[in-house]
Amino acid sequence: MNLTQNLPDKKPHVVSPFPATFAKARSLMICAALILSATPALAQVKPGIDVLASRGFDILQGKRVGLITNPTGVTAGLRSTVDVLEQARGVELVALFGPEHGVRGNIFAGKKVDHFTDKKTGLPVYSLYGKTHKPTPEMLADIDVLVYDIQDAGYRPYTYIYTMGYAMQAAAEQGLAFVVLDRPNPLGADRLEGPILEEKYFSGIGRYAIPYLYGLTVGELAQFVNAEYGYGADLTVVPMQGYRRDMLFEDTGLQWVATSPHVPHARSALFAAAVGTIGELHTVSVGIGYTAPFELVGEVWIDPDELAREMNARNLPGVYFRPAWFRHYYHRSKDSEVGGVQIHLLDARLVSPQRVQLHLIDALRKLYPEHDILNATPARMSMFLKAMGTDRVHKALQAGTPPDSIIASWQKDLDAFDAVRKKYLIYP
Repeated sequence: MNLTQNLPDKKPHVVSPFPATFAKARSLMICAALILSATPALAQVKPGIDVLASRGFDILQGKRVGLITNPTGVTAGLRSTVDVLEQARGVELVALFGPEHGVRGNIFAGKKVDHFTDKKTGLPVYSLYGKTHKPTPEMLADIDVLVYDIQDAGYRPYTYIYTMGYAMQAAAEQGLAFVVLDRPNPLGADRLEGPILEEKYFSGIGRYAIPYLYGLTVGELAQFVNAEYGYGADLTVVPMQGYRRDMLFEDTGLQWVATSPHVPHARSALFAAAVGTIGELHTVSVGIGYTAPFELVGEVWIDPDELAREMNARNLPGVYFRPAWFRHYYHRSKDSEVGGVQIHLLDARLVSPQRVQLHLIDALRKLYPEHDILNATPARMSMFLKAMGTDRVHKALQAGTPPDSIIASWQKDLDAFDAVRKKYLIYP
């Protein structure tokens, strides 16, 4: 496993017998500087693509590159990684690979993505969320190295990290190098919450035995998966510069690019982690189809004031529940008046997404037993269990176990995971 290091700020005083070599390196560094300075950046954190560019794209020199990315793959100055690598001297970008939602991010959740030719670059774009989730040998035939650059949302039932895993596995099988350009965990890379995913619930939204909130950047997760699952890939992680694991996304100074249509802002990832599994049931709305996705929980039979009183009486840290009425523009219950609560973040560092999620389920079942939200169709219940990663939570909720007791039952497993996780940490 190869963890790259940042270059020192000052060049060593070396008199070289090979001036042409140093002239080429200097030319590459100037090229990288021009690419990165095209748009000013005020971020205190440099993502992996910026660090790689500052080094003159050293590990990609003379290589034919396949890039797995989407609109979130940008420099601190919002330059597309596609454009950066296409223009990088000494680097031959030969193919693009798209995850769920596609390379351009314009496909709805769960919709299959087709192969196509990119109009801007003329490059082939291979879908990793269609007929195949794993790059085929044919797709990789003309590639020396696969590069992954996608912003993650930080919680387990989100498909990009599994696209990364499949691609890393394929690279190992084909003897190709695999490079991860690291990016922040928007929820903070020190949060561990929720049950560990059980193998019988492995699916497209969960392939690894990790918690619901796993407390790793994508680069750290790549190292974890490569070692713990025995992929044996020739893996290089290009780490960020200036990143600390206690940072929330807004602390980085980086600009957020929507990771998917319903995660338009950095805070949206925290809301999605707090109610996304509830949304899998399709028995109540979580704001999808309205202007505040994942910030609302409601249904036509909910009394907003009643639910708000119940939730605020539970004194959950960092959040406040405001009574709210809304109408969906699309999705379920379209045009119907829906009552519920809007979740307001008072302190994002104090919020426990899983605590919010379990207390909402518990409160709704207590107030509206005739509309038991756990009474979902078999297909939707299957998705709920896959997203939760276990059936133990469902059984405990049905048995009336208090949410905080359910949360306490995870701690032993989280401690065991944390002991393994620490072997792969890059940042303080």
